Amino acid sequence: MRREVSEGVEESLMSKLRSFFKRHVLLVGLAAVVVPLLSIIGLQYWSLRKLEKTSIVAGTVGMKNYLGGVSSEVKMFYKSNAEQALAVPAYSVEGDNLCDLKDHFPVCKVEGAKLVFLAGFDEQGEAQTLFFNPQDLSAHASEVPPAEVRAVQFATAPLRMARKENVAMPQPMVWMEDHDPDNFVLIKAVTDDQKVVGATGMILDPAYFREVVLPTKIKESLAKYFPDGTDSNVIVTAYDEHDNPILSSQKAHGQNDEIKINLPYFYNYKVGIRSRHMTPEQWAHWNFNYSLSLSLLMTAVLIGGIVLALRTASREMRLSQMKADFVSNVSHELRTPLASIRVFGEFMKLGRVGDRAKIREYGEHIETESRRLTQLINNILDFSKIESGRKTYEFERVRLEDVVAETLKTCEVRLKQSGFSIVFQSPTRPLPAAVVDREAVAQALLNLLDNAVKYSERAEKKEVLVRVGARDGCLQISVTDHGVGIAP
Repeated sequence: MRREVSEGVEESLMSKLRSFFKRHVLLVGLAAVVVPLLSIIGLQYWSLRKLEKTSIVAGTVGMKNYLGGVSSEVKMFYKSNAEQALAVPAYSVEGDNLCDLKDHFPVCKVEGAKLVFLAGFDEQGEAQTLFFNPQDLSAHASEVPPAEVRAVQFATAPLRMARKENVAMPQPMVWMEDHDPDNFVLIKAVTDDQKVVGATGMILDPAYFREVVLPTKIKESLAKYFPDGTDSNVIVTAYDEHDNPILSSQKAHGQNDEIKINLPYFYNYKVGIRSRHMTPEQWAHWNFNYSLSLSLLMTAVLIGGIVLALRTASREMRLSQMKADFVSNVSHELRTPLASIRVFGEFMKLGRVGDRAKIREYGEHIETESRRLTQLINNILDFSKIESGRKTYEFERVRLEDVVAETLKTCEVRLKQSGFSIVFQSPTRPLPAAVVDREAVAQALLNLLDNAVKYSERAEKKEVLVRVGARDGCLQISVTDHGVGIAP
């Protein structure tokens, strides 16, 4: 028993669901499309948010990487020059070779230096130092300022001490001595069997650094780290030891997101980078808003298209239902006059009517039903023509009250048979002629009269009032009955 009840409940529930889906098939279809679409939009929103955060970090990291690249290029320039130029063999500083040898260095000139020096140490740590022109390393410098001499003496002091104390140095390296901020010295020990016998080095040229090295490395790194014209949104600025700008890649103020670093060797110089138009954060926000707006716009267009398609489908379904109802109603309406014509025709054919008055009455019935049948057929034809856009109207100048009177005469017999009386109120004074399609006006009036009869069958008073008059400069036909009426 319980199983039968359960099966009945399930069947009832399934029936209700089928009925619901059938009645709301368009809403169900819309929900089936919109719900996944909104899910995709939500997922895309989450992805865009994540991309926004990643873009901010990536933009900042890219700017820092650029600064690191400039620093590495500057360091590599001086380090490679120093390692190449300062590779002096030990015999160059032994005994009289320091003064006798003409070519101590493996290269002819050194870029970025204002002086190059070579020093030989004796066992007491005393030094004999020679200065060379960096543009021609075979020529001695004629005059050396005292400040530069002191800078070299200070830089070589640890090596002279190592020579005096006979300290071993397995692998000499190039290092920086920045005691004098105006004379930075790159120095390298000259060793013989891991013992210091001398030193060689160069005093860096700040002017060459500002005018040649720094602009070149900034420009080369821009093309490397910001390819395809993306460097247009960054401004690179170099600053001197007093934090005054000495170089800028673009003449623009830019944003307040500048990142600065100190440069190698010339540590009191800085290079900074900042955004010109938008910071990485602003660009990420703009990109997020643009992408989200575009997605929402495309979604709105897609939903609009779906809604339009569903509305069109709904309209077609309603139109199909209306056609079905129309065919059903017309079929019923056609059977009624045909049945009447057939009955009256059979009576007359079988000779059951001998009275002339009765024959005339039957003839009027047949004529009335024939007119009604013609009206129905015209309705069908007009409906088909209107739907296909082939309906044409033939306008002519007529008196409207005459058209109404002729139409009422056509359906008078049928209305009387249905128990209805027609009251026609003609205008008190003649109306002006109107240019109308006679058949279209008659057809519209007949349709109104049919509705008056159809929806007034249960009315207490079966009377139809037809008026023709003028109102607000227009001619007007009105049909009044006592039925349920038509919504305005």
